[in-house]
Amino acid sequence: TSNKHIMADIKRIFNYLENQKNVQMLKRCNFLLVSPVYMRKELNSLLNKEIKNARENKPASIIFKLNSLSDEELIMKLYEAARAGVKIKMVIRGICCMFTENKKFKKKIKAISIVDEFLEHARVMIFHNDGKEKYFISSADWMVRNLDQRIEVACPVCDKAIQQELKEIMNIQLSDNVKARILNNDLSNIYVEAEGEKRIRSQIETYNYLLKKTY
Repeated sequence: TSNKHIMADIKRIFNYLENQKNVQMLKRCNFLLVSPVYMRKELNSLLNKEIKNARENKPASIIFKLNSLSDEELIMKLYEAARAGVKIKMVIRGICCMFTENKKFKKKIKAISIVDEFLEHARVMIFHNDGKEKYFISSADWMVRNLDQRIEVACPVCDKAIQQELKEIMNIQLSDNVKARILNNDLSNIYVEAEGEKRIRSQIETYNYLLKKTY
């Protein structure tokens, strides 16, 4: 059923791009998160659910990887989430306009940037969602131009094996202590220190992880 819905939405998007006439085609999408009509609204809804759960002392977390984070509305929502106690981990390769440190945050935000030999453009979002994690891959950064001014798509990932692979790759990136820089408030961009731990260069570790997998 999911594949059927996704293909129907893809058809609607390409019909819109070919005709450039009827925005209702985009508004009829009911499975993909599509900009500029639905993505911002759905991201807010997903974040609000984590905030609600955190306030009720339930597990709540967000893990995401983007090229850029500059949208004021979503940054304010992330502040709200951090104050509520949502566990936030993020990998932002380029622009990050969010203050990641604040005494009012109930849990410390883990925020890093990884720039290494290979150029990465992947965008991944994982929401705890009451233990029934929701996974998305996306073309869109969290920027006004992506959410409000372009046709962009975030696609849910429903396959359990692919979800697990995305989670493990994100954990590798979040463990990087060779090429990861800390995104702190003073923009010092200092490297994460290994501190006697195993040196983890995430691009190499991800390559080795995928190399060892059997499909």
